[in-house]
Amino acid sequence: MIFRFKYKNKRLKLDVKVCKNSFSKMIGLMFKRKSKPLLFVFKKPVRTSIHSFFCKPFLAIWFLDDKIVDMKVVKPWKLFLKPKNHFNKILEIPDHHILK
Repeated sequence: MIFRFKYKNKRLKLDVKVCKNSFSKMIGLMFKRKSKPLLFVFKKPVRTSIHSFFCKPFLAIWFLDDKIVDMKVVKPWKLFLKPKNHFNKILEIPDHHILK
């Protein structure tokens, strides 16, 4: 799926894999050497945390609808990463995709 978003007045698009079920949301980028960026979609706004156990560095972008609410470079083995506000989408971009 192509996911489009706006960042710093630029329109960007990424070919992403959508994580729809609980299992795919739970696994995310864990144990993956190479992966497409992952898009997690939630039915309603939430403010849950993520972790980076068994992950390589990645960029996490939290969205509420189509607006970016927070963005962090996530290093491996972080336990509790939470955005500033509620969100309904998370985009996890593996380090090998950043700035390409």
